[in-house]
Amino acid sequence: GAYMAMLISILFIGPTTEASVRKLAWSAILVIAGAAAGSAIWFTILQKFVIRAFCPYCMTAHVSGILLAILVIWRALKKSKDDSAETQSRFLGTKPIAGLVLVGLVFACILAAGQVIIPVPANYYEGQSQDNISSIDPNTVPLVGSPDAEYIVTLLFDYKCPHCQQMHFMLNEAVNRYEGKLAFMICPSPLNKQCNPYIAMEVDEYKDSCELAKISMAVWLANSEVFSTFENWMFSFDSGDRWRPRTMEEAKNKAIELIGQENFDAAITDPWIEQYMQTCVEIYGKTIQNGQSGVPKLVYNSRWVVPEVYSADDLIFILQESLEVPAF
Repeated sequence: GAYMAMLISILFIGPTTEASVRKLAWSAILVIAGAAAGSAIWFTILQKFVIRAFCPYCMTAHVSGILLAILVIWRALKKSKDDSAETQSRFLGTKPIAGLVLVGLVFACILAAGQVIIPVPANYYEGQSQDNISSIDPNTVPLVGSPDAEYIVTLLFDYKCPHCQQMHFMLNEAVNRYEGKLAFMICPSPLNKQCNPYIAMEVDEYKDSCELAKISMAVWLANSEVFSTFENWMFSFDSGDRWRPRTMEEAKNKAIELIGQENFDAAITDPWIEQYMQTCVEIYGKTIQNGQSGVPKLVYNSRWVVPEVYSADDLIFILQESLEVPAF
């Protein structure tokens, strides 16, 4: 809308346009230029410090906005100088130009303040399975929380999924708020056709997902006490401004570091891993709706939800609102 308004305004800054209209058009262009530059700076800050990842297409738009603002301000100053020299009357002075750009920046600041003050609502889509979802004994699988918890929610995920990484560190907080009445069953569902037949096509991004899941389950099978350490390491990042999935070699080396080579070799070939992953994948398949699915996915009884959460509050809200997990 802003760029369209700028485009329309540009049609009225030519020499054949009446002076008052031309001045109004320049004023609108300068305000929009300030807003475009301020918004571009704000959205770049969001990517750097909040999202911690840069979208190349967004950055192309933001850089274009800043360059456009610079071009507009430069042209306005040049226009003001030329008009003053030719007519001895200043059409747009330096101070008015700066003031109009500042008004646009204020609009951008209002946008930023609004996004800071007003929390982003949790986003999710939900459904209910018509098939009987496999029942799993919580004492025989990895959990976040206690197997004796009253409410056990199944978490379907992939070790290469950024949304899964974002939600991972909210699980313990949710368990703590429920004071032990809630637990999450860790159920790997790789987005890879190699071990998940419900995936429509191969995607390079998830090519090692099956092997990463097997390595993780081997760690739990060999020594469940160090499993949480391995999980946290898988979803954390050591450097940089964004999370990058661990490679298969890195995961294997970390697993061997935690449980030892001999224990790892014995666990990774245990048939339980294949059986459990197959059970998790079957749950994934039974919660596909209209050909669509995804991870992370939370399943409770026959209800399921694919959430995009920003805080533990969002997670708890979705558990109670969508999955109908009783309040703590």
